Order: sequence, then C-alpha cells, then structure tokens
Amino acid sequence: MRNLTNRNLDRRTVLRGLAVAPAAGLLLARRGAPVSAAQGDPVRFGVSGPLSGNSAEYGLIWQNAMGIAVEEINAAGGIAGRPLDIAFEDTQSDPKQSLPVAQKFVGDESILAEMGDFASPASMAASPIYERGKLVQFGFTNSHPDFTKGGEYMFSTTLSQEQDAAYLAKTAAERFGKKHVVLYRNTDWGKVTSDLYVKALEALGGEVLLVENYLENERDFRSILAKVNEAQPEVVALISYYTDGALIAQQARQVGLQSRLVANGACNSPLFLELGGEATEGVLTTTVFFAEAARPEAKPFIDAYTAKVGKQPDSFGALAYDAVKILAWATERGDFEREGIQRALVEGSEIPSIVYGPFTFGEDRRVLNATMVPIEVKSGAFAAAAE
Repeated sequence: MRNLTNRNLDRRTVLRGLAVAPAAGLLLARRGAPVSAAQGDPVRFGVSGPLSGNSAEYGLIWQNAMGIAVEEINAAGGIAGRPLDIAFEDTQSDPKQSLPVAQKFVGDESILAEMGDFASPASMAASPIYERGKLVQFGFTNSHPDFTKGGEYMFSTTLSQEQDAAYLAKTAAERFGKKHVVLYRNTDWGKVTSDLYVKALEALGGEVLLVENYLENERDFRSILAKVNEAQPEVVALISYYTDGALIAQQARQVGLQSRLVANGACNSPLFLELGGEATEGVLTTTVFFAEAARPEAKPFIDAYTAKVGKQPDSFGALAYDAVKILAWATERGDFEREGIQRALVEGSEIPSIVYGPFTFGEDRRVLNATMVPIEVKSGAFAAAAE
C-alpha cells in the first residue's frame, strides 16, 4: 500500500483514471513527526470509493479531507493512545467492484469500520456483506432512502434524497416559479431523486412540464434541450453529477435557454464551476455545509484543507472529515470492537460534527434534525444564495 497523506494526487491524472488501478489498496496514514503518545496496534478503518473513473474527483476530495482528520487524531495521541490508519480501496463507485472490497474488509479483522462507497448503488450492493460481518458501513454521501434500510450496521450523515429533493423543489419554486422541467441521470439514484422532486413540487402546487432522462456517459444534450425550450419552463432542475451538470449548463446557454437552472447537491463541486465556466453563473444548489457560513468548530478544518489543497472544502470534504472523526469517537466508546462501534453510534448523543454540531442518530440511522442551506454561483464561485 502507498502512503497518500503526505501528498496530493494530481487532479488531471486522477480524472483520467490513471492514479490507481481499480481495487488497488491505498493507505491514508499520519505524516510528520512521530507521535510518541500513539502506541500499540493501529486502529484501521476501510474506505470503499472512487480513485479513478468518472467520480474520481470525489475520491481525491475524500483523501485530502480524511488525511487531515487522521493527522489531527494521531497528533493528539491517536484513539486512546493507538494510532489510526485508513485503508482506501478504489471501486470507481461501481457495484461490481464494491462487492469484493466489502468481502476483503469484512475478512480482515483489523478493519473495525468502513466508510463509503460514494454512490448509493455501490454501497447498497455491498450492504448485505457488511451486515453479515457486523461491520459498520458509514455511507456519509449515501442519500438513497433505502440505504440505511439495508441493515442495522448502515449509517449516513448526509440527508436522504427525500429531504434533499423536497428542499430543492421548495427553494426553486419559492424563488423562481412553479413551472418546472426535470432532467435526470438515468441511474437508480437519478430516477428516485427525480420522482421525489416531482412529488414534492406537485405537493407545493407546482407543475411539471417535462421529465427527461439521459445516459451517464451522454455528452450531447441538444435534442433534450430543444424539448425543454419548447416547454418554456420557469425552472430546469438538474438531477446530475458535476460532470454532466456542467455540460448541460454549457449547452443550455448555447441554445439560448432562458429558464433558471437549479441542481442537486452532487453538483456542489469546484469542478462543476471549472467544467461549466460562465454557463454555471446563477445556478442554485443546496448543501449541508458551506465554508463561508460554517460553524466555528469547522474553522480549523477549513484552514487546514485550504492550506493543503489551495481552495476551501465543499460538503463532500467536510462529510469525509466528519466520518473519520465520528468513527474514531465511536471506536473509543465501543471498546475497539465492531459491534461496540455500532452500539456507540446508535446509543450515542452529542456525537461530534463540524457539519451539524453535536448530534444524535435517529431510528433510521440518519442525523436527527439535519438542515440544508441554498447556495448559488456568483462570479465563478459558490456563495450564499440571495433572498
């Protein structure tokens, strides 16, 4: 395994899928001076996620954020004096690749908890393996409503699609009008989110003029956008990742679309701005974490991430950092046992988080009373959305 904490992968290399071969093992460990207080056998968490392929940028964000969390924990003496290591396995967020990774982690007794995968389908495919192995599967980006229904060992700190889609629909309808078109990535995640958005909008008295899906690898959206133009909506909702969302925004400008664009939280990425350029100006999205309006306890992380990466963290970075800290908290209280970690998360109160503040997991093993905020692109950067 290679130690990644002491360096950043080149973004372009990662995006081309050349950083790591699929399922190659990686290690996020401490860096700098040895920590004399952290002794004994390392505590190990596994991470199943994308280091290559179309979602590789998210994996790079995870590496940077998790590396900071590991450094902080070990610099403070580890977990009850034991150093923390994180083993990262590349799955490209593909369900076919997440399954053998789950088997590997469950079979390795030194792995006490797992984080990931990035996309809900990849995580949900592996959930039965983690459940049988009594290994916490901490899907901190898994918004599919059914993810935490996969067993008692599935936890998530991101809002479900039910909450996310409803909030986006409500925000868009209140600000821009109630006549909407919905374009969604043709995956299980995209279909479910689209359906929930439509349901929420109609409950608000809104009108859905058109719903269209597109393939994950589609790059020419002009025929779809021609239909959108004919429908003349006030709002076009993108249920997209940053890659396809940016392309749609560009082509929407090229065809002269006048509707306001709103996008789900997966477009809350610096690459959405880089790839989409001026076409992303004015796009509204929602998030659980925005660095410019973060809690005071998040400032050390924001400063460390900015110094390391050269830009402020987004919600994916903050949630990744939080995941490590939360599992470290649960590991100490769970007596360094897999089942004990699960009990600590279920029974715990005042669980530490820079995203939400001290929180408790609900019966669905999601954060109780989690909230979101709207942000929009202004002058090429995300900013608080105007009232």
